[in-house]
Amino acid sequence: MTAMRDRAGFVRGRAAAVSYLRRAGPGPALLCLHGIGSRGSSFDALLPHLPADWNVIAWDAPGYGTSDPLARDWPVAADYAGAALRLMDALGLDRVVVLGHSLGTLMGAALAVQAPGRVSRLFLTSCAAGHGARAGGPLSPAAASRLSALDRDGAAAFSAARAPRLLADPDGPARAGVIADMAAIRMPGYGQAVRMLASGRLTADLAQVRQPTTLIWGDGDIVTPRDQTDRAAAALGGAPVITIENAGHALHAEAPRAVAEAIAAACVTSPIPERIST
Repeated sequence: MTAMRDRAGFVRGRAAAVSYLRRAGPGPALLCLHGIGSRGSSFDALLPHLPADWNVIAWDAPGYGTSDPLARDWPVAADYAGAALRLMDALGLDRVVVLGHSLGTLMGAALAVQAPGRVSRLFLTSCAAGHGARAGGPLSPAAASRLSALDRDGAAAFSAARAPRLLADPDGPARAGVIADMAAIRMPGYGQAVRMLASGRLTADLAQVRQPTTLIWGDGDIVTPRDQTDRAAAALGGAPVITIENAGHALHAEAPRAVAEAIAAACVTSPIPERIST
């Protein structure tokens, strides 16, 4: 396991073949799982607004940053959950609160199902429902076009064209960071993530989740419309949904204070449980 100092209070490291950003603390561990066109640093704006004692870890998913890709060409959400568990073991994290964004909601739900005793509660933002395709089958035209566009245009042009759609204010202060995060995607990690999204079934996993779960959605999100979050809430038996105003898909980058306040408020009204019954 290696680590090096980044900004004051933050450390970048690598363990269990996964790179990550960490702010250590004695409080609850918060594992942040980013979306398909992003990386761990997409949570940079959020980290200063979270409780100061929390032990915050934002990973680069397999195949992102300097994380190794997964072994399977078409992984499923459970494969990413397995990678998260290996990272938790390497960092000595017995239990975590999970913050999943977009594709990371599929990973977070799978982690809660696969290892319920290791996840105390979930925050799922900008829920990505998944497309429910058969793993290993043909990709939909929309999914295939993502990969062909990246191959044709390169990551920089791909990001410049797509990343602003993640924001309610495409020309706002979050623009540069969102574009930079998406411009860092690479193959084969991005291709694996596209295929995982194609076969994902968020509601099926959430129907098995027993941990307290809060859903957060930005009212300017045109990437994952509100109905995906509402279906997730229904699968959980009526989980609470918090709406962040004037925030798009990348709400933790565009409205970090509001997202952090929503997380903190939910923990006050429904404290992090000591254990989860399965």
